[in-house]
Amino acid sequence: MNASTRTLLIAGPAGPIDVALDLPAGPIRGIGLVAHPHPLYGGTRDNKVVQTLARAMLATGYAVWRPNFRGVGATAGEHDHGQGETDDLRAVLEAAQADPLVPDKARGNLAFAGFSFGSFVLSRLLAQLPPAERLAAPVVLVGVAAQRFAVEEVPPGALVIHGEVDDVVPLAAVLNWARPQNLPVVVLPGADHFFHRRLTDLKRLVVAHLVAAPLLGSVPGLEPADVAAD
Repeated sequence: MNASTRTLLIAGPAGPIDVALDLPAGPIRGIGLVAHPHPLYGGTRDNKVVQTLARAMLATGYAVWRPNFRGVGATAGEHDHGQGETDDLRAVLEAAQADPLVPDKARGNLAFAGFSFGSFVLSRLLAQLPPAERLAAPVVLVGVAAQRFAVEEVPPGALVIHGEVDDVVPLAAVLNWARPQNLPVVVLPGADHFFHRRLTDLKRLVVAHLVAAPLLGSVPGLEPADVAAD
């Protein structure tokens, strides 16, 4: 993504997982994990929405791990309809928490984001985490694939963003998924599934959400800056 991006191979249940690690310009304040859209329809860790989510995390001090799902890039295995992908996300999270680049005080400061199919996989990972860890972490779900997959319930503080004119996942499907959870949905007027010409707005919303999170929001001097979709 930029000069501060490294490529890693992390051991996973089906073999190596191809991961991009984005490092913030300043001190690492936490660990970010971003899940990409459906690999059978061209989804990769380099998707523009995925990169926008990563940039929002970088702007607020997170080091960001962006894995390719099975069969994408150098990641081993074949598409597993969200099950194996969940196991791989868990392996990446555990590797990130053990990475010596991350200061001890930042290891428990987690943030999660998923786009489209990635939101489904992320919801499965969140359901496996201990309640204290799951509820403390800021969560961002964009273009939730609620019509096509059985997306799990997510923490009540999750930020859900959807495009008004999404023609891949209708807004009504996301509202039907969110309604039983009493979960607010932020709708970007005129935005499609891939947020064409709206990535700056998307990043601004995500940065504000991350800054307001209990752990990062308490860091003196941390403001919702650098919100351009660079």
